[in-house]
Amino acid sequence: MRTQVIKPRIREILSKELPPELVSLLPKRWVKIGDVLLLPLRPELEPYKHRIAQVYAEVIGAKTVLRKGHIHGETRKPDYELLYGNDTVTVHVENGIKYKLDVAKIMFSPANVKERVRMANIARPDELVVDMFAGIGHLSLPIAVHCKAKVIAIEKDPYTFKFLVENIHLNKVQDRMTAYNMDNRDFPGENIADRILMGYVVKTHDFIPKALEIAKDEAIIHYHNTVPEKLMPEEPFETFKKIAREHGYDVEKLNELRIKRYAPGVWHVVLDLRVYKV
Repeated sequence: MRTQVIKPRIREILSKELPPELVSLLPKRWVKIGDVLLLPLRPELEPYKHRIAQVYAEVIGAKTVLRKGHIHGETRKPDYELLYGNDTVTVHVENGIKYKLDVAKIMFSPANVKERVRMANIARPDELVVDMFAGIGHLSLPIAVHCKAKVIAIEKDPYTFKFLVENIHLNKVQDRMTAYNMDNRDFPGENIADRILMGYVVKTHDFIPKALEIAKDEAIIHYHNTVPEKLMPEEPFETFKKIAREHGYDVEKLNELRIKRYAPGVWHVVLDLRVYKV
């Protein structure tokens, strides 16, 4: 995945077709996931959006162009407009991992790349890792491929789950990675996980009791959530600690990282936590 600056050839072509005042409004940055381009377009460019998308696709080398939009709902679905091409399914290769996905319907954030890479060195081969919000395997595929650990990947959305299963086979880790299409709160495992991934935001705290149920004593939980900057650094650790204590656990914070800005004044963060049964 690459975030790049505008290429001179794009400006050269479109400066002959667009009014001069609009040329300066052309997107200066874009994101390429596999061979699908995500392009942010200002409203002023609306009348020319399909031609702009075509030029970007031809110069950059993309089969499809989507207009960047917003992410909605419990399963974090993107709301993107198709501007050029018709095939939004692609295979994106990152850090030796093949991610097959439908870019129009499944979120894949460029800003989370460091966390995906970090997961490739986080676990030991003898661990059992449970990914409670697996998606297409964003965070758990690096663990299965590079760490050689056993992984249970839980994904609620049936369409996303289809790609998760494909990616397990595409990366040849079906011997150590198992996928479940269910709400993680219905997962029957208890006291099994050496490590838990909670790669969700906004309402991740609602799933803390289930994570504790799945965790072994002294398990590590990688807890993602969004938090207003004015509440940091106390949050989100204080909320996790409070809920954990209500369920008979103590918590040690091992590490805290800022992933990206989620909204003005709000950060997406991840805490590495060790939990102890009291």
